[in-house]
Amino acid sequence: MATTHERITVSLIKKTSDDLDKLTASTGLSKTDLVNRAVQLYAFADEEARSGGTLAVQRGDGDLYKVKLI
Repeated sequence: MATTHERITVSLIKKTSDDLDKLTASTGLSKTDLVNRAVQLYAFADEEARSGGTLAVQRGDGDLYKVKLI
């Protein structure tokens, strides 16, 4: 039977570790869930960028900001 997951070990810089802790507290999601979502979001953004798409964020004030992942 094939496994449905892969276990990895990562080293996070302090800011990322702190941000992950804040997100677990504010969302109620586990670190595993948050990391999975982050990778999926990055994969989506990367695919869009490679196909010529643009990502944008519209803030509460209505202003639209382009997002570029580096």
